[in-house]
Amino acid sequence: MIEIKAKLLRADSAIYATGERVECLIEFTHKVFQEDQASSHSRNATEANQENLAWASAQLHCYRKTSYSSSTADKTAELTEMIGRTALDAVTQAPGEVIVATKPKILFCDLRLLPGDSKMYFFNEFVPRDGPPTYRGHDIRYFYKITIATQRVKSKVQTLTVPIRVLPIPIIARPDELPVTVETNEELAPTNPFLEKREISELEISWHHLKNVTARRAPKFYRISNKRGFVGRFCLYKPAYKLGEDIVGSLDFGQSQVRCVQFSVKLQQKELPVRPQPVQNQHLQSESFVGDDVSSINSFDLASIASGVVADNMHKSATSGSSRDKDATVPTGKLSTISTSHQVCYAIIQTQVVIPIPLHVTPTFRTDLVDVRWRLHFEFVTTTLMDFGRPNPKHGELKAPAELPVETMVWNLPVTVYAANPLQIYAPNQTFNLLIK
Repeated sequence: MIEIKAKLLRADSAIYATGERVECLIEFTHKVFQEDQASSHSRNATEANQENLAWASAQLHCYRKTSYSSSTADKTAELTEMIGRTALDAVTQAPGEVIVATKPKILFCDLRLLPGDSKMYFFNEFVPRDGPPTYRGHDIRYFYKITIATQRVKSKVQTLTVPIRVLPIPIIARPDELPVTVETNEELAPTNPFLEKREISELEISWHHLKNVTARRAPKFYRISNKRGFVGRFCLYKPAYKLGEDIVGSLDFGQSQVRCVQFSVKLQQKELPVRPQPVQNQHLQSESFVGDDVSSINSFDLASIASGVVADNMHKSATSGSSRDKDATVPTGKLSTISTSHQVCYAIIQTQVVIPIPLHVTPTFRTDLVDVRWRLHFEFVTTTLMDFGRPNPKHGELKAPAELPVETMVWNLPVTVYAANPLQIYAPNQTFNLLIK
């Protein structure tokens, strides 16, 4: 009996970034049970007791499983790619289609193991830079697996898969940024003639660029109002965040014409199909919003926001004097609420909003089938009753009114979520094994 064990070298985290190297130890052992030990010693471990593996290989696969309909041209291309594939490709097919596959690396050929012997091999491979991240959505899934395949003589192919999580790292848009950054780092570094010059990889440049983007503070102020008047002002300190960070903002209700009674802020992930889907799928998608958050689809139409953001990220309603085309189609998608913050702010002039970004979610990304975005969904409960009630003559305190005429308004604010360093995310991996009888 042959036992195959596979374990990633990164023990504290089975998470990798695109362009990062994945390293894995693979061990092949000829297991011997107690009842077989006596017979093996009596025969003096002859060749009859040997286990013979013809070959073994390892490679990295990215699978896609989706309910989106593909065009006829895509199906023709898939059938064309199927021609000429080996039997190993058919074995490694998981539930879904392979969209990214690295070249298989041969671990050995004709391996012979005596009872109790074991052989260990080292496998390393770079995660493709152009591949999608690991994502588990409503209508589409992307997942990565290291496929270890082996075959015993005169037997079928056996495979062992090791799942990993992949985070997207933005690619530098300008290629000339690479030498500029290298020269800048060399100028700032201490000069030592005895030190060897180390080449900076593209991944390091991407990490440096990502840190600059997420650390840069650019406060934006948003004036929130409805048809009855000014409600308040919201300040967002930066538009880009990393996994594990807190989205911090402040709300100022001073000099408001409409009092805000309470509000809630939700961190939502929106999954948008890139290609137009058939009418049946769009009808099903519209029905799925009925019990979820139907008011959040066209939430910009109920609030008037004035700020210095890009025009693509700002929409105004016709009730607030906007010239937006009413017949324009708004892209729909599936929503997932990740975090929620709720506050009662009837008598509050200033307050802050803190929304944590979990480490297990997928950052912003886009592929040929899906566009995943992030946003802050605000829900304000407002009232035109500006007085806080009548004073209590006994204790000199204010008494809140028993009833309030209220209205609800919603607003969506887009944000960008980037990946964090995989070493900062604790996700211990386990040992994966396979028994070949």
